[in-house]
Formats: sequence, C-alpha cells, structure tokens
Amino acid sequence: MTGVLNARWPRQLVDQPWGIVLTVLALGGFGGLVLYSAAGGSFAPWAGNHLLRLAVLSGLMLAVGLAPPALWFRLAFPFYGLALLALVLVETMGAISGGAQRWLDLGIIRFQPSELMKLALVLALARVYQFLPLAYVGRLQGLWLPLLLIALPVGLVMLQPDLDSALTYVAAGVTLMFLAGLPIWHFLVPGALLAASLPLLFQLLHDYQKARILIFLDPGSDPLGAGYHITQSKIAIGSGGLTGKGFLQGSQSHLAYLPEPHTDFIFATMAEEWGLLGGLAVIAGYGILFAWGWRVAFAAAGTFQRLVAGGLTMSLFYNVLINLMMVMGLAPVAGLPLPLMSYGGSSMLTVMPALGILIGIDRENRRRAGPPELAEGWTAAPRLANRPARPTGPDA
Repeated sequence: MTGVLNARWPRQLVDQPWGIVLTVLALGGFGGLVLYSAAGGSFAPWAGNHLLRLAVLSGLMLAVGLAPPALWFRLAFPFYGLALLALVLVETMGAISGGAQRWLDLGIIRFQPSELMKLALVLALARVYQFLPLAYVGRLQGLWLPLLLIALPVGLVMLQPDLDSALTYVAAGVTLMFLAGLPIWHFLVPGALLAASLPLLFQLLHDYQKARILIFLDPGSDPLGAGYHITQSKIAIGSGGLTGKGFLQGSQSHLAYLPEPHTDFIFATMAEEWGLLGGLAVIAGYGILFAWGWRVAFAAAGTFQRLVAGGLTMSLFYNVLINLMMVMGLAPVAGLPLPLMSYGGSSMLTVMPALGILIGIDRENRRRAGPPELAEGWTAAPRLANRPARPTGPDA
C-alpha cells in the first residue's frame, strides 16, 4: 500500500485542490437538480445529460490538471489557430438555430466554437506577453499582435451574429492586456471614442439587438413582446422570496411562462424555488472559485502562468456577471449561459478544461512552495522569473 501511495500518479491525484473540485461539483450538481425540476420532475431531456456531462468533464478537468503548465504554453498558438479555423467553418458550414449560425454539427457532437475561443484567446495572449519585454507593452510594436488576436475572433462572431461573445472576447482581452502591464491611460482615449460613437454603433446593430437595449432601458414598454423574457425572469426571482416556493413548486418554469428556463434563465428558475438563500449560496460558490483563481494567479511564478490564471478567472467572472445581471434586469438580455449550471455542452466543454488548467498552475505553485520531496516524479517546465528585458524562450 505504501508503494502505491508513493507512486507518481496516485500522489498527484491526492494532491488536488479537492475543496475547489467539490465546489465545482456542487454547482454543477445543483444545476442538475434545477434542470430536473424545470422538466417537471424528470431527468429527461436536460438533467440526465447535464449530470452525465458533468461526470465525464470532471474527469477531463482532473486529467488536464495533471499536465504541466509548459504543455499549454506549447499548445497556445496551435489551439488558437484551430479555434479560429472552427469559427471560419461556422460561416461556411455552420448549423443554424434560433435564427443564428453559431454551431458546428460534427454528427456525434454539436458545439459552439465561440466558446472554445474564450479559452484559446487567453492562452494565445498570455504566450505573446511571455515573449514581450515590459518596455514594449505600451508601444505600437507590442500592441498590434494582441489587438489582432482579439480582433479576428471578434469579427468572425459578429458575422454569426453573436454580439455577446464578441463583448466577452473584448473584455477578456482588454483585462489581460491590463494585467500584462499596459498603462490604464491607454484605455481612456479608446474608451472615450467608443462612448462618443455609441449612437452610430447602435444603428449598426440588428433589430433584435436594438430591441434588447431599448427594453433594458424601459422594460415596461413591451411586457408581452420584446420585454417578455426579462419581465418573467424578474417575476420568478421576486416570487421566490427568502426561501423559495419549494423544490418542484416553481410555477413560472413549470407553466412555461419563463423562456429558456434551462439555459440563459436557469438562475431565475432556481431562485423561484430556492429563494434568496439559494441565490446567495450559488453566488458564494462562484465567489469561492473567483477568489481561488486570483490566489493562483498571484502565487504563479512566471508571466505566462500569471496571465493565464488571471485571464481565465476573469473570463469566467464576466460570464457569470453578465448572466446574473441579465436575469435580474440589470443588463440587456444576452445569450450567455450560467457556467456549470446551465444546460449546454459547449459551455461546460470550455469551463471544465479552463478550471483544469488553473488546477495545474495551482499544483505547480504548491509544489514550488512545498518541501522538496513533493517535487519527486513531477516533471515541470523551468519556472519563470521576472520578465526578462529580452526574450529568452519559453519557460512557462
């Protein structure tokens, strides 16, 4: 038994941040419970598939967490290229659903490449800044490549059209550029120009996108039309009160008043039955993940690892924030699912490997800070010191 416990792989499995793993499983499992209720007390058609994906992709998350960060450094650009190619294929052979062409149907699986790009973009930008001396971060020579890496997927998803994913790419990209050392004043002038051009940009939006913004500004103007989604969502959340109506007792979802109760508006479905206390528990679960992600980023040894950890944490944060603000009427309706809880394979297929990469960086941090014997049998890339004045090669 001692020999088994001293073996490389069992010891690495034991050395997982199991508190975080349990938090992920708790959020995903609670999502399955809500989906079971949304279907009227049935595992079909949502809860069974959701829980199966959670089980399979949890294994993938743990497997990804065993890989050294150097592996993701080497795969960053190839993965970005594959994700970009998939977005191009969406334009040529993508499946249409809900009036938008956003899916690739491969027969055995149907997924949204826009979700995979959220992970690929962070990895690619982090690798760029690994080689870029700090003195060049704010210069044109250091700006054009990161801006190009952001602009390409933004342009492709806008053709689908998918404004929500485009804004997520921009937010994640800008955040990562800031974390890489770009001075804040570089964002002030573009931000002011963007604000001044909002009336013109509004005219370029599709009609349904304009309706979402107008309804956000005045939800009562069309409660049975364009404002129906947010009106019913607020009714569901408000009717839950402090402790909710009880499991399987949600009238808004069971009587089909609440649109998309299993995807975009799953938080409203949950809040109606579990109330304010259930909502706070869900938010606390995500808060634990965000706090852990930032702790991993601050403890990371090198530029690539710090930016990947910080970028993935903020990307997850933006998705959760936008979804929660949307269902509460604090932001226009957006087609962004709630990570880990909403029904949908593409979102979970991105979130779980991203969490696995964070676990891998966390394990490397603890291995570096712990006693030397913890490093036995663990092959990792050389640690990054402070960013060199001249590029010296990959040392994720």
